[in-house]
Amino acid sequence: MAQHVEGQVVGPVEVGPVAHGGHCVARLDVGDGGPGRVVFVRHALPGERVLVTLTDLSHDRFWRGDATEVLEPSPDRVEPPCPVAGPGLCGGCDWQHASLPAQRRLKTAVVAEQLQRLAGIDWDGEVEAVPVPGSGDDDGLGWRTRMRYHADAEGRAALRRHRSHELVAVPDAGCPIASPRTPSVVDRTWPAGAEVVAAGTPTGTALLVGRRAEVTGDATPEGGLTEVVRGRAYAVPADGFWQVHPAAADTLVGAVLDGLAPRAGERAFDLYGGVGLFAGALVDAGCQVWGLESGRAAVAAARRNLADAGRDARFTADRVEQGLAKLPRTVDLVVLDPPRTGAGARVVRDVLARRPRAVAYVACDPAALARDLATAGKHGYEATSIRGFDLFPMTQHVECVAVLRPTS
Repeated sequence: MAQHVEGQVVGPVEVGPVAHGGHCVARLDVGDGGPGRVVFVRHALPGERVLVTLTDLSHDRFWRGDATEVLEPSPDRVEPPCPVAGPGLCGGCDWQHASLPAQRRLKTAVVAEQLQRLAGIDWDGEVEAVPVPGSGDDDGLGWRTRMRYHADAEGRAALRRHRSHELVAVPDAGCPIASPRTPSVVDRTWPAGAEVVAAGTPTGTALLVGRRAEVTGDATPEGGLTEVVRGRAYAVPADGFWQVHPAAADTLVGAVLDGLAPRAGERAFDLYGGVGLFAGALVDAGCQVWGLESGRAAVAAARRNLADAGRDARFTADRVEQGLAKLPRTVDLVVLDPPRTGAGARVVRDVLARRPRAVAYVACDPAALARDLATAGKHGYEATSIRGFDLFPMTQHVECVAVLRPTS
C-alpha cells in the first residue's frame, strides 16, 4: 500500500458531492484494493478534477486536504474576492471560490442530506438569500457587523488559518465580508497577541482591545451597542452574542412569529434567549414569557431590554438543562435557539413533555437540528416547516428555523 504524508500532493482526484463542514468528498486510491480513502477536500467544487495537498492524516476513516491545483474547473467556480481566501490562508470563508447561487445550492444540499440521514426527513426547501439592507445588490460581501481579530507578532490585525491558531494578516483593503460599519483595523498597529473586536450598527461603533473600548455614536463607554428590531431596542455588549448579519435578527424573528402565530395571553419559553430578542417579539405579540440563558451578562441585558414588560417577561441565568425544571409545567409556545451543539435529547424531551402547541427551533448547525428533530419525532412532534437562510455568505454556515407541532 502506498505511503502518504502530510504536505504531499496527490491526484488527479475527481471531486464528489458537498459535505457538511465546508468541503467536498473525494476518494483517493491508496493502493489497498479498496474503494479509496475518503478525503474531505476544501477549495474544491463537485465535479472538478483537482490535485490535492494532504493536510491531515490523523484520522483512521478519512483524511483532509486542499485543492491546490484545479485541472478541470466547475462552471460555478469564480475568482475569490479576497486575496487570503485560498488554500493554507485565512480559514474564515469556505466558499469564496463559488458563485453565490452555487453557494446556496451547496448549502441546500447539506441541509437536505443532514435532515434525511439523521432524521429521516425529506426536505424539498432551499436556502434563501438575505441581502444586506440598503446594499442595492447581493454580492455576499460587507455583511458581518461583528468581527474578532488577533494581532500578529508585527502588530497587524489578523485572522486564523483553517483549523489552526496560526495567523494570516488582514489584507490592506480589510476583510471583504466585514460590514463597512465596523471600525477599520488595518490602519494602525496593535499590541502583539491582542484580541480586537470591531462592531458596528447604523447608529454607533465599538472597538474593543482587551478592556479598553473606543466608541462612536450610539454606544456606551463600555462598548455596548443598540440594535433595533421591529421597533424594539436591544442593548448588546459589543463582545456579546448578536446575529452578525444586519438582516438576521429581523429575518429570524419573522420566521419564528410566522411559524408560531402567537396569541395574546399565551405562555411562552425563550430558551438560550441571549439578550431577549425572541422574548421581546413574543411580549409584543401579547405573550407572557419566561427566558433562560446561561450567560449572566446577557440575562442582565435582557432584563433591561424588556423592563417595560414587567412581570410578562421573566429571565433566569441558568443552564437550560437545569433551569427548565423551575419553569411552569404548562406552556403554549417555545423558542429554542441553542448553540452549535444543539439543544440535545434531554432538553428536547423536557420541553415536549409540556405539550406546547408549537415550538420554533432556530439552528445554526443542520446536523444538530436534524438530531434534535429525530428526538422530537420520538416524543410525538414533527417539523411542519423548515426554512434555511443564507445569513453567512462565503462561509459554510447556514441558519435554519424549524417549526414543530404535535404529530396529527
